[in-house]
Amino acid sequence: MKEGIVSVLKPPGMSSSDVVGDIRRLFQEKRVGHLGTLDPGAAGVLPVCVGRAVRLFDYLVDKEKTYRFELLFGRETDTQDVYGRVTDRTEKNLSRQELEGLLPRFRGEIIQQAPAYSALKSGGKKLYDLALAGKEIPEKLRPVTISRLELLEQTGENRYLMEVTCSRGTYVRTLCHDMGRAAGGCACMGMLLRTASGPFSIESAHTLEALRALAEEGQAEKALLSCEAALGYMPALKLPAERFQPARNGLPTYVGKLPVETVRLYCGDRFMGIGQVENRQVRLRVHLYDE
Repeated sequence: MKEGIVSVLKPPGMSSSDVVGDIRRLFQEKRVGHLGTLDPGAAGVLPVCVGRAVRLFDYLVDKEKTYRFELLFGRETDTQDVYGRVTDRTEKNLSRQELEGLLPRFRGEIIQQAPAYSALKSGGKKLYDLALAGKEIPEKLRPVTISRLELLEQTGENRYLMEVTCSRGTYVRTLCHDMGRAAGGCACMGMLLRTASGPFSIESAHTLEALRALAEEGQAEKALLSCEAALGYMPALKLPAERFQPARNGLPTYVGKLPVETVRLYCGDRFMGIGQVENRQVRLRVHLYDE
């Protein structure tokens, strides 16, 4: 059975859904889903769950993500990135010192207005569909957390290479837009590269070409990280081997007071899946064991 998470190095110009389609064909598995959309123009780490690993979505999708991006000061677009229609320009220059002085106000928890061209929904309709139809975009304010925001280097006049580590749901292009406004001008995002998504880093990501080569050799499974390994951030809880059948049948096991709510659950040395701890008992919540 082919199951696990494959970290794909998505190229620019390809949608996340296109990547899922390719993985579905390469692994010959219908149950496939990614852990966080990357815009077509962006590149970088796109973790994709294969087989039973799709059951881990809710436990992996909320992890922090890290991006390297380019801030282009001096123009604003309707999409907040370089691919959109220019809606405003400024003659003002932005120095490195000015930009560095702005960064502290964008660290920690901030409020973002979701961009018009996004997949968020209002009244059951995606915002980008409303934008394309020329309709008024409702205000969608959302709290996000920026745990790290750094200026790496100046790459040209009013062009800056930056890096951010942020919570799920953060729009980096909106961050660029807001920093431009805070600087007394306007800005948009240039290139965007996701360098990490939770435990998955760009160093261990596979290109689609490399995955195709493995599939042709019948070794696509080599690219998969096991479900057990992907849950390595969770504390492990080992039950006696004789609790396998009761746990398998959904019966709880008394474990006493524990400081956590979810665990990697084992019966003896056998990995079972994700256990839910409640009222001093643990119950198998997500089944990932082999029969």
